[in-house]
Amino acid sequence: MMDSSRSQAVPFGGTEVNWDKLDKTKFYVVGAGLFTGVTVALYPISVVKTRLQVATKDAVEKNAFSVIKGLLKMEGVTGLYRGFGTVITGAIPARIIFLSSLEATKVVTFRGVKSFNLSEPTQAAIANGVAGMLASICAQAVFVPIDVISQKLMVQGYSGHTKYNGGLDVVQKIMKSDGLRGLYRGFGLSVVTYAPSSAVWWATYGSSQRLIWRLLGYGGEDEKSNPSPWNIVLVQAAGGIAAGATASCVTTPLDTIKTRLQVMGHEKRQTATQVVKTLVKEDGCKGLYKGLGPRFFSMSLWGTSMILVYEYLSKIHFFP
Repeated sequence: MMDSSRSQAVPFGGTEVNWDKLDKTKFYVVGAGLFTGVTVALYPISVVKTRLQVATKDAVEKNAFSVIKGLLKMEGVTGLYRGFGTVITGAIPARIIFLSSLEATKVVTFRGVKSFNLSEPTQAAIANGVAGMLASICAQAVFVPIDVISQKLMVQGYSGHTKYNGGLDVVQKIMKSDGLRGLYRGFGLSVVTYAPSSAVWWATYGSSQRLIWRLLGYGGEDEKSNPSPWNIVLVQAAGGIAAGATASCVTTPLDTIKTRLQVMGHEKRQTATQVVKTLVKEDGCKGLYKGLGPRFFSMSLWGTSMILVYEYLSKIHFFP
């Protein structure tokens, strides 16, 4: 991956990106379109994951395939896109905030860790990890209300959850029962979930893809000629899968608790501790890992797709 904060040559001979000189209008306009396409393709996985995480012990749908089968049978393909309109509306500003914060923080952090004379993979892990964590925290201000609304739409009518007439109906009912704070239900836990998740993802990606390049003979004293575009894509994909696997395993329990807190109705409100006790009582410790499969799949595919789009947008032709 080309790192905008690197001062040395990237392993495949690319040109370093200077965030200050990047044509941000083109970056965000084209990026919005590409990220929307990725969201459309991967959104059903989020619906499946959310339904698995809120499923009770008596739920008929016990795995991802049964959830998909049930949704297709009852609602057709549209069932896999419940809450999509709300998500896509908030995704663009959230992504802009995330990418802007990520780049700005990564540059500063990378400069800071250089003085410690650490190995390049370690520097990449720290810089990318810190940047990913801080960028995620900034994006939560937009993301959490969108998350609350979309997840309620995803599970409406499922396992006794309330039915709604669209996103505005969700907002009205939340505001009536809980006020503005209802839209930020689970904000603290969301930060605790997504900040480390983002940090782990970016840290793992930043270090793993550099290690892979070194194993392939790039970046050393006897550096090979520039790799083909396909080799670059494969290395980035491998790094994305490794990052997705690590981040999903580490943070799925927090994500499961957060999801349950956010979709609960006013009359069923529980604390995080009570949610944990319920999950453990129903399914043992594995209850904390509900939806792990779809979440790993989603994080790996989404992360890899995001990286490929991100790399494409960061190329030199986007400079004025």
